[in-house]
Amino acid sequence: MAKSIILYNLKDGVIDEEYTKWCQEYKGPFFLSLPACNSFTLVRMLGGIKGNGAKGAPPEPAATPFKYIGIVDVANLEEWQRSTESRSFKEEFFPQWFTKWVADFYVLVGMEAYEGQSGQ
Repeated sequence: MAKSIILYNLKDGVIDEEYTKWCQEYKGPFFLSLPACNSFTLVRMLGGIKGNGAKGAPPEPAATPFKYIGIVDVANLEEWQRSTESRSFKEEFFPQWFTKWVADFYVLVGMEAYEGQSGQ
């Protein structure tokens, strides 16, 4: 299954709770309305750990480079690309997200190499 991973930070002065509310009321439902979107998850990062196996540096606590991660489970990459080029995405969603909420961002697209679930 394909994924689009959006790594980003909010602009200075944006309040997490206000952004989360906007995502619950607008961004999430908007993404879910796109034909290629199976699911959308927003994760607010609280902290991290870094290490470097090549240099033998053991894991240590670290600040995360991005505070938010959006994970889009994509049914079809070509359809997802068309969705991100649509008028509603380019003229309605993206201008709001880009001008009001988000500072720096990085978008990744890839295919799942493994997914496991614990027994329920």
